[in-house]
Amino acid sequence: MKKIGLIYWPRGGNVENVASMIYDRFDKSFTDMYDLHSIKVTDLVNYSCLIIGGSTVGSETWNEVRPTNKWNDFFRDLDKINLEGKKIALFGLGDQVLWPRNFVDNMIAMKEEFEGRGAVLVGSWPTDGYDFEESRSVIDGKFIGLALDEDQQHEKTQERIDKWTDQIKEEFEI
Repeated sequence: MKKIGLIYWPRGGNVENVASMIYDRFDKSFTDMYDLHSIKVTDLVNYSCLIIGGSTVGSETWNEVRPTNKWNDFFRDLDKINLEGKKIALFGLGDQVLWPRNFVDNMIAMKEEFEGRGAVLVGSWPTDGYDFEESRSVIDGKFIGLALDEDQQHEKTQERIDKWTDQIKEEFEI
């Protein structure tokens, strides 16, 4: 069976809870979960498929320019490995009420970082059932990954994770 690596940031709170919920939907003998502190980019070569996610707003977003941002170091180090053809699925947490014109916008930064290095994005997700105005992470009418709103739609999270993980298992061909 293909090895899957699940990587998330930041630790604690909603992001880590969601990452654990996603991790629980996979066979633990073929799936490993890491936060950005506990994995080196060079470890990614051990995985056929990657699930990567985090917050899309706040101090730990994927394109935050602070020098202490863990994602910045992670992206710089991606050039050390070959991602050609590796399948990647993204998840992002946002808030539709506070950020209706930018809901989960920063998933696009992750997409660009990985696709720019030859990875193949899977796991697009319908926009039905969400209440936002716009998002840079919507392409061809779908989110580029699983969009979750723990602040406004917490009650929908488990069902969305269940459906999305079933979908990406097929797309990962596992």
